[in-house]
Amino acid sequence: MEPILVAKNLSKKYGKVVALESANLELYPGEVLGVIGDNGAGKSTLIKVLCGAVTPDSGEILLDGKTVTFTSPIEARTLGIETVYQNLALSPALSITDNMFLGREIRQKGFMGKFLKFLDKKAMEDEARKRLSELGLLTIQNINQLVETLSGGQRQGVAVARATSFGTKVVIMDEPTAALGVKESRRVLELIGEVRARGIPIILISHNMPHVFEVADRIHVHRLGTRLCVIDPKKYEMSDAVAFMTGAKEAPKS
Repeated sequence: MEPILVAKNLSKKYGKVVALESANLELYPGEVLGVIGDNGAGKSTLIKVLCGAVTPDSGEILLDGKTVTFTSPIEARTLGIETVYQNLALSPALSITDNMFLGREIRQKGFMGKFLKFLDKKAMEDEARKRLSELGLLTIQNINQLVETLSGGQRQGVAVARATSFGTKVVIMDEPTAALGVKESRRVLELIGEVRARGIPIILISHNMPHVFEVADRIHVHRLGTRLCVIDPKKYEMSDAVAFMTGAKEAPKS
């Protein structure tokens, strides 16, 4: 099986600080790839490069076997790479529907949409309701309620639904359960499983080891700006992963 997303020898420096140094990553179709590492290991920079928020100094990104170059997250989104950010990147004062289609609104057909830029609100509401229902977010009954009235778990669900609605190739999740309670975290993990069941591969960045070991098919261990190793969560314990991250134990050869 060929990987759907490949990062080859990515490097990025901020002055004298090396954020990435010849970093590699492979994501295969239909898998959840966990990405773990200590603070300052370069995980965030790696993900920002993959989603177009940061331009690497050198290296190559391949999507479906073709080299791609991103100068902004919009370009990555255009090619089917969506990101669920740690802060969710939602506008609290807008409705669920407005947040789902922010920046890619559906216009009405004909003269009203083409020239007067009128939006097709019903089409957007129907599509938003459909996407939320597919992910089992039935607790959200009013698709036009403001995001600020939702619970943390429901907001996370909206962010995930938005990403999976438009992320046709890859969904990247950055610390999706960091600010959630036990019940809401459980629902997000279920959402990850449901997204994977639809055939969309996921990159999951998290400090929560139990969550990563529960849902990941493979775990990418990042250390000192580069990939240290990739492990099978069924063959290693969480204590092993922590030891690899911190350098207390020699990592297996990738």
